[in-house]
Amino acid sequence: MPENERTCKRLAKLTEILKGKTTLLIVMQDYPDPDAIASAVALRELANTLAGTQCSLAHGGVVGRAENCAMVRYLGLNLRPIEELDPSRFEAVAMVDTQPGTGNNSLSEDVPAIVIDHHPIRAVTRKAAFTDIRSRYGATSTILYEYLACAGITPGVPLATALLYGIRSDTQDLGRESTQADVDAYLALYPIANKRMLGKIVNGRVPRTYFRLLGEGIMNARIFGSCIVSGLGDIESADMLGEVADLLLRHEESKWALCYGFCRGKLWLSLRTTELDMNAGRIMRRVVGKKGSGGGHNASAGGQIPLKNDTWIEKTKVESAAVQRFLRAVGEGGHRGQRLV
Repeated sequence: MPENERTCKRLAKLTEILKGKTTLLIVMQDYPDPDAIASAVALRELANTLAGTQCSLAHGGVVGRAENCAMVRYLGLNLRPIEELDPSRFEAVAMVDTQPGTGNNSLSEDVPAIVIDHHPIRAVTRKAAFTDIRSRYGATSTILYEYLACAGITPGVPLATALLYGIRSDTQDLGRESTQADVDAYLALYPIANKRMLGKIVNGRVPRTYFRLLGEGIMNARIFGSCIVSGLGDIESADMLGEVADLLLRHEESKWALCYGFCRGKLWLSLRTTELDMNAGRIMRRVVGKKGSGGGHNASAGGQIPLKNDTWIEKTKVESAAVQRFLRAVGEGGHRGQRLV
């Protein structure tokens, strides 16, 4: 069955689930990225149009990166900290770009009614009344665009711009783990999107702390064979880790880049690789072990390990163990680290 036919059948089921629901809580991952934000707004558009459902958009952590903040301002969003909300007061709960049990969102143990994501499916996700998990896709925004298309909804300029940037950022301009579906969605959204605003989002103004963390990421970087590893210490927002990891992977001799930092009682990790056959998500699950949670795709992954306490000794112990597990997992455990600069 062609993917568009499958999407339209799923849309009918989604509409049935939303029918009669007056309120819907849409949960994103902690420190949501552009793909998560755009997907949440697209699902809100679907729920409003198909069922007249009023939606609240929530996440844990903060929206930290400049481009993400620019997107939120452009869309005029009122994103809510999930800690301020009681999910039980909503008639239904949905998750986009994340799943229950992943550890990267702040929803309680309850299984949401709706889960739409492009990461590998989790066992607990199958308990949801409605699931659409397409791990081949480069972005969740692509899935939501297909729903809008099947519903005959042409996204307005702000939403089209957000979805376009969601696809662009998660696939690195269609260069990382993108499919024909991502390309088709990108081409369909591009004529509608506000290119001037897209440029402002991409080149969002950044504070001095951005450059400080970028500098620390470079200065703290150590090379272990084909791996480059850097720790940022205590950070206010975990979403900077991926940006540093992306930058470090540009080192000409490195095939793996791991960046980590401490935030909200956890060690957060971001992993990037050019070794797609080894699967970054699988490696990350070995790094976090049973004490943490994590996952991802072939080229990128993220994970978290909770801390027992917030002492320097505990942090040193946890980060050292995580780095050693990573190096062993990729076959570089015998190297001594050398400074990048």
